[in-house]
Amino acid sequence: MRDPASLTAVAAARAIEAGRLRPAALWEACLDRVSARDGVVRAMAYLDPAQVRSAQPSPGRLHGLPIGVKDVIDTADMPSEYNSPIWRGHRPRADAACVAWARAAGAVILGKTVTTEFATRFPGPTTNPHDPARTPGGSSSGSAAGVAAGYFPFAYGTQTAGSIIRPAAYCGVVGYKPTFGTINRFGMKLMSESLDTVGVMARSVADCALLTAAVTGLDLGKPDCAPRVGVCRSPVWPHAAPETQELFDRVPGVLARAGAEVRDFDLPAGFAALETAHPIIMNVESARALGWEMSTAREQISAQLREKLEWGLAQPASALVDARIVFRRLQDEFDAIVQEFDFILTLSAPGVAPAGIDWTGDPVFNYIWTSLHVPCVTVPAGAGPGGMPLGVQIVSGRTRDREALAWAAWVGAALET
Repeated sequence: MRDPASLTAVAAARAIEAGRLRPAALWEACLDRVSARDGVVRAMAYLDPAQVRSAQPSPGRLHGLPIGVKDVIDTADMPSEYNSPIWRGHRPRADAACVAWARAAGAVILGKTVTTEFATRFPGPTTNPHDPARTPGGSSSGSAAGVAAGYFPFAYGTQTAGSIIRPAAYCGVVGYKPTFGTINRFGMKLMSESLDTVGVMARSVADCALLTAAVTGLDLGKPDCAPRVGVCRSPVWPHAAPETQELFDRVPGVLARAGAEVRDFDLPAGFAALETAHPIIMNVESARALGWEMSTAREQISAQLREKLEWGLAQPASALVDARIVFRRLQDEFDAIVQEFDFILTLSAPGVAPAGIDWTGDPVFNYIWTSLHVPCVTVPAGAGPGGMPLGVQIVSGRTRDREALAWAAWVGAALET
């Protein structure tokens, strides 16, 4: 068998079930990867190899599979510090719901992964596994980089604007942001109650489906016909870098040759209102969510985040009410207009991962879909300048997660041929 740390979660699960792979051997291979690479990648916020080696995983669909957990999601046996000095040494009493159900299904928590401060702006030390001079993206920096570096076959991330899709694309892995509310958020350090979504980064679309199904009970299957694809450049297309414009000129033809019915799809002009509504909801809700931190330890919040939170607190209450009305109206409108397609194809990020780790990249191609509460999946789609990964994003209507994941697997397979 090849290095177990290179296996997808699905392949590792099959090998464990068949007796060809011991869970302990898989954990050891993953720990070896961390030991070899994390001095540069710096994806782990907490790791205790002895704790991993002593695990006694439950039987279940995820038996013995190691998983990384973004450090805004609570773990009862590991610190949860949210990348904030305010919470240094914090040890929750209970697992977050998504962690508890993963353990109940047999998963082993390898460790906590680096997040930006409270999953917002101020980045951690994580670098891109493909080029340490570049960002891995954020805010789920460590989860994306850890999957790409072989630390674990899948990991939990969260998304408020583009924090799953963008880093997954930058790191060349699969990222899945489910329909809003699909994976329970209890025990997550919640910032925006209208936006925050727990999702998965993994080596394959099937891995994302495996973890999500195990913790939600959903049936996430496969497509049985050729898809109807809407190619959506979206109102923010001018932000696309040359390499992604070229990618988007090429990919629809690849899908058409694979049997898809492909045509252009433009969002109605009214969807441009999300450009204003999203930051209002994100920053006002986040400021209110951090009431204790803002009241008792404001000076320990980074200047970058504090500026946004103070802006949020300065907004009139009516601004949040109006923005939520915009969200609800456009969510319903999108559900209606997307019915004619099996999925929408759009960009995952403006281009390849930017140089430097002080900025995690622009979520401009993500916030629209996050605001609409729809499922999104990014799959690797070749390389751009410097050999850095590129991705394309598959979007479907609310609750159509089964279709989004299935068609994402179909797109990934078509792009590999």
